Amino acid sequence: MDKFRRETETSVARSAGRLPERKALREGCPPALVREELPRERRSDDQEGPLCSASSLQAGLLPAENMSGTDLEALAEIELQKDEKASILGAPRMSLLPTPAYEDSALSRDHPYYDVARHGILQLAGDDNSGRRVITFSCCRMPPSHELNHSRLLGYLKYTLDEYVENDYTIVYFHYGLRSRNKPSLSWLKSAYKEFDRKYKKNLKALYVVHPTYFIKILWGIFKPLISHKFGKKVTYCNYLSELRQHLKYDQLVIPPEVIQHDEKLQNMRLGLPPPSVKMPPPRPPLPTQQFGVSLKYIRDKNKGELIPPVMKETVTYLKDKGLRSEGLFRRSANVQTIKEIQRLYNQGKPVNFDDYNDIHVPAVILKTFLRELPQPLLTFEAYEQILTILNVESSLRVTRCKEIVRGLPEHNYAVLKYLMGFLHVVSRESIFNKMTASNLACIFGLNLIWPSNGASSLNALVPLNMFTELMIDFYENIFSS
Repeated sequence: MDKFRRETETSVARSAGRLPERKALREGCPPALVREELPRERRSDDQEGPLCSASSLQAGLLPAENMSGTDLEALAEIELQKDEKASILGAPRMSLLPTPAYEDSALSRDHPYYDVARHGILQLAGDDNSGRRVITFSCCRMPPSHELNHSRLLGYLKYTLDEYVENDYTIVYFHYGLRSRNKPSLSWLKSAYKEFDRKYKKNLKALYVVHPTYFIKILWGIFKPLISHKFGKKVTYCNYLSELRQHLKYDQLVIPPEVIQHDEKLQNMRLGLPPPSVKMPPPRPPLPTQQFGVSLKYIRDKNKGELIPPVMKETVTYLKDKGLRSEGLFRRSANVQTIKEIQRLYNQGKPVNFDDYNDIHVPAVILKTFLRELPQPLLTFEAYEQILTILNVESSLRVTRCKEIVRGLPEHNYAVLKYLMGFLHVVSRESIFNKMTASNLACIFGLNLIWPSNGASSLNALVPLNMFTELMIDFYENIFSS
């Protein structure tokens, strides 16, 4: 630790007026500072690995509290230059290859932030293990600063998050790809942090920083006076992508190819050899009583032809009886271990008494989890493209078009959807108490009812998917009439 402090102070001294290292970097010489690997510590869930907590980032940064803003900016710039320089020397820190052009084919040019959104910096990436929406931020998608209006970037961030801040949500920050040429200024970062007031921070339940470098340490020292202890506890540092699996539905994440390649380099460097191929055992067949992760047909066949799955019938019945006037119903998450325990009980065919858990949000999360873990979405893959076109339909004809799409579903899917929408319609009628209007419910259930066959829905698909769901809830009696 003393070694790192001496190195930090040396870097600051150089950045504050004596800059031979910058000159050396420009001339292609190795950096003067050689830093040791970050200390290994215990991380959450008893997993070992470097850079595991906020405390490890704070360590060694005490001198930063007395640095001027200019010094800190210079030090941060040096760290980014080292990341880039290390790539040339062969260390797997940062790539100097130009970022491949990215264009979201589903993005409309009428989007209010098209100039920023087209780069794909932000992506919706399904849900975490607690059923919270996940948004990814990919630094490697940021173009050079002269090509990106950072004020517009801030507006786009707020515009996107405004769709989620009323509910619990999670952010995954892919640090790889942040370079000198695309890094926002530290003054912009500070002002941006202050722009995100309590409404954005309150329901942010987790922030995962993937592939952190020493630059993150510098930022932590700069932002320490602004960051509350409570917010700091929400931050988890992941040195490898594999560490996200314990927290998120990894297969739903939208991870840029260059981030995956960088992760492979890091893994190979850690192992010393390419990882050996491991032959995976064949998947176990589902239990006869399985409820989660199996098709509606499987559940029906194992339950004497009952169309409505038992887990759905029991959660809906309980919530109708005891939860209709609970404020924020379906908005809140529940304890992950509790949800896993209940899933296990259902899958084993054992009885579940929700009164034992003393939390009305538990059955609500179980219902969302059941829908989310269906092998095929309730609205089916085939209907996905049809639903996306709902915005192109004249507003007075949208209910009719919605009814046509719903009527085209397989009979079993239609029956389950009708049962669910009937319940959500009842919930929305109690919105004066529970604050869950049809629009709010649609924001939560839209992506649990439909997603594309190849990965997660893009941010640009949210509006039509949520609108379609809202129509089904608001006009339930019309759409599902005989």
